Amino acid sequence: MGRVYEAIDERLTNFIKRQRLFFVGTAPSDPSGRINVSPKGLDTFRVLGPRRVAYLDLTGSGAETVAHLRDDGRITVMFCSFDARPMVLRLHGRGRVVTPTDAEWAEFAPLFPEIPGERAAVVIDVERIADSCGFGVPLYECRGDRSTLVEFGRKLGPDGLADYRRRFNSRSIDGLPALKPADD
Repeated sequence: MGRVYEAIDERLTNFIKRQRLFFVGTAPSDPSGRINVSPKGLDTFRVLGPRRVAYLDLTGSGAETVAHLRDDGRITVMFCSFDARPMVLRLHGRGRVVTPTDAEWAEFAPLFPEIPGERAAVVIDVERIADSCGFGVPLYECRGDRSTLVEFGRKLGPDGLADYRRRFNSRSIDGLPALKPADD
């Protein structure tokens, strides 16, 4: 039986820290827009308080989450335990994007490891915290983090990443504004 929590307590924080993978779900305000679910990893998630979390957003093939948050703000983060003790934890809330050109960046950047390709911190005010059994989630063993995204960021370098973001991260697949050159 699933439970709803008032806050992210120490037990839930420890559960979150043990997970090597989490999923982010967002949607635009337009009901005909596409819903997006993105997998995330690489030690990029932080619990900031009982109802506040953040994760480091890295340069990737799209910018759906950024566009949806700027349009609508709704976000759900889901953690799944893939080991012997099953559990699914969902954090529902309102998110916002803090980029390296924002004054607040200095507050969030030190919370995360330096990863080539960092493009924003996604800060979430959590409105609902709930778990469910996870009995249908398969058992998986993590063999480690992939280095591909980090190597991609290193290879492109700061100027190449800025150009990549201008070319591929400026709009969502539905045409919503995402990252703009000033966000580089």
